[in-house]
Amino acid sequence: MIHQYKNNGYNIVMDIASGSVHVVDDVVYDAVALLEPVMGELRTAAPIPSKERSRAAEMLRKAYPGENVDEALDEVQELIDAEELYTADIYQTYVTDFKKRETVVKALCLHIAHDCNLGCKYCFAEEGEYHGRRALMSFEVGKKALDFLIANSGNRRNLEVDFFGGEPLMNWEVVKQLVAYGRSQEEPHNKRFRFTLTTNGVLLNDEIMEFCNREMSNVVLSLDGRKEVNDHMRPTRNGRGSSYDIIVPKFQKFAASRAGKKDYYVRGTFTRNNLDFAEDVKHFADLGFDQMSIEPVVAAPEEPYSIREEDLPKILEEYDKLAVEYIQRKKEGRGFNFFHFMIDLNQGPCVAKRLSGCGSGTEYLAVTPWGDLYPCHQFVGQEEFLMGNVDEGVTRTDIRDEFKLCNVYAKEKCRSCFARFYCSGGCAANSQNFHGCITDAYDIGCEMQKKRIECAIMIKAALAGE
Repeated sequence: MIHQYKNNGYNIVMDIASGSVHVVDDVVYDAVALLEPVMGELRTAAPIPSKERSRAAEMLRKAYPGENVDEALDEVQELIDAEELYTADIYQTYVTDFKKRETVVKALCLHIAHDCNLGCKYCFAEEGEYHGRRALMSFEVGKKALDFLIANSGNRRNLEVDFFGGEPLMNWEVVKQLVAYGRSQEEPHNKRFRFTLTTNGVLLNDEIMEFCNREMSNVVLSLDGRKEVNDHMRPTRNGRGSSYDIIVPKFQKFAASRAGKKDYYVRGTFTRNNLDFAEDVKHFADLGFDQMSIEPVVAAPEEPYSIREEDLPKILEEYDKLAVEYIQRKKEGRGFNFFHFMIDLNQGPCVAKRLSGCGSGTEYLAVTPWGDLYPCHQFVGQEEFLMGNVDEGVTRTDIRDEFKLCNVYAKEKCRSCFARFYCSGGCAANSQNFHGCITDAYDIGCEMQKKRIECAIMIKAALAGE
């Protein structure tokens, strides 16, 4: 399977199975398209049939008089011979075999606080309550969660724990205690914890920043962009004061203290209210942040801020606009990293990760304040996805097995999609929320993801050699 597109003056050809990406001239671009119906059906590295080559040559000479058509077709054949064009998909058997392996847990999302000090209008966690009650995780429950992770991680040495909420800083003393406990268990069990934290920043202070700079490998800072955008969707709980004014100076200080030492990124959400979200990304950069992401809101269609299908043309245009700005700032020496434009075409995720995604429900689990286990943070509170608890472990192995089979080949919409090895089939929670099963796909999200991938690859072409 191949995917071809034009973006910002570049002709790009992607060979999906091999992961090869080619920037070509107009003649080669059209030659690839003309030959695809036949070559896509042949074995990998097959010669172009003489009849098809003659037919393509004739059509190309009409379209490009005076161009060296034979040279263009020779170039296509060279890519075929190198197994970088029209290659066969050999991974379906691999992912089936991989999923038969014993499950090990490598990451936990600890819901350290089911409570929050902001009242974000789009919060899927219902201001931190997650369809339930407000609660803070005790040290005892968190300790059992870390013990569960160690016991179920097999031979894996590196383990990940994300302190999540609600707002984790509302239970800060327990965060510190659990980090200390995790560190105490590393040497005895030959493990290494990678701790991360997601915060809205309201309670940030110098002591917390210093601790995070010592212990947290990554910190996610929640901010939606320009002041008017952020404050509209992320108000304080009492409705008085600006959350933007409270947190931005703290975030700027925190990000500066982590620069070149530890990871961070500013993470925003755009809604129907700010479809010009490229302006919010630029605003992040102008504030001095150089690691950032802004995600589309996922909400029920009846919500006034939800993204609808009719918004897609504007959104896709905005990603193109952002990509051009991204390139310009990189070339001017004032660049930033935007999460969705960061594609590694040389190494990237391993094959298993490309095929099956984040590992929710298998390698990655969420833990509530009272110790219940769910496939990920977005399933918390949906009782049909309650998998067990930190005392007994995973008792609903049928849920785990269902997630184990969740991969790009189990999803009808993914099988013929060029983006399947980049997005790994998308978010299971979004599929569940919009279609009632985890093996479908959130269609609006898919269109945005495909555009982001196209922009990211175009950016690679534009910055090659810079």
